[in-house]
Amino acid sequence: MSQGVQSNKHTIAQQLKGRDLLELNDYSPEEITYLIDSAIELKKKQKNGEEFQPLKGKTIGLIFEKSSTRTRVSFEVGMYQLGGHALFLSKNDIQLGRGETVGDTAQVMSRYLDGIMIRTFGHDKVEDLARYASIPVINGLSDLAHPCQVLADYQTIYEHKGKLKGLKLAYIGDGNNMAHSLMIGGAKLGVDVSIAGPEGYEPDAAVVAEAREIAKETGAKIVVTHSPQEAVQDADVIYTDVWASMGFEEEQKAREAAFKDYQVNEELVKGAKSDYLFLHCLPAHREEEVSTGVIDGPNSVIFDQAENRLHAQKALMAALMS
Repeated sequence: MSQGVQSNKHTIAQQLKGRDLLELNDYSPEEITYLIDSAIELKKKQKNGEEFQPLKGKTIGLIFEKSSTRTRVSFEVGMYQLGGHALFLSKNDIQLGRGETVGDTAQVMSRYLDGIMIRTFGHDKVEDLARYASIPVINGLSDLAHPCQVLADYQTIYEHKGKLKGLKLAYIGDGNNMAHSLMIGGAKLGVDVSIAGPEGYEPDAAVVAEAREIAKETGAKIVVTHSPQEAVQDADVIYTDVWASMGFEEEQKAREAAFKDYQVNEELVKGAKSDYLFLHCLPAHREEEVSTGVIDGPNSVIFDQAENRLHAQKALMAALMS
């Protein structure tokens, strides 16, 4: 590695210390690339049995107002492997769920912990926590954004494709937090992102506008369409998510009707490149948003993607909390 590259990495590492991660729009393309590269390095260390514990003696509080498999396991295991300790805090375990203000909770936890991860509903709660906390706050998921997942997603794509800039990612389904973070991340990294969903389920217009503004700097294209066929045309990556995310279960039947023509199946993927990758943030509902043949087929990398949540989370915690 050249001295210039080492110096640049050191500069970025210093920039990240003590920062929050609320959404990827707060980070530069270089900072996001640094985190992805770090995740790949940490993955190699783990596979080689090398110990790397920059967070020895440090603690992170994991606030879960929404349950999760991958988020909880990746953060707990990741913090352990980095030498630290993670505390699982459900909404029933802390006073935040019993009327204590976010500000008071943030200030108290800042006296005990070295970092906070929150997985919740309203994005305003994530912002309030970061506003009052004096330690790094990580958005483990909100209704607006899912930046931790997208770091792992783009890491997975890079590992399989050897590049990111110039690729095309097609997201088929609900214009939810996944669509938002994939657009912002793609715009930052020079990845073309096409979102296809039914009328009434488009991504937030403000997020689309922001992604397109960012894309002007990187040359990426951000497209929102109602045609899944248009979105997947010549795609390098096809991505989908459940039709009714957590908190929208009561809309399941209505959403099944609205999204019936948006299943990612063998017919739809014919429009993509033959070596396309299939991604899904999981959990998946086979034969709803994706056919069994696609999700369990040779183009699917969903378990590489799920594993990379661990490595991406480790890179993030090490960068912000070391």
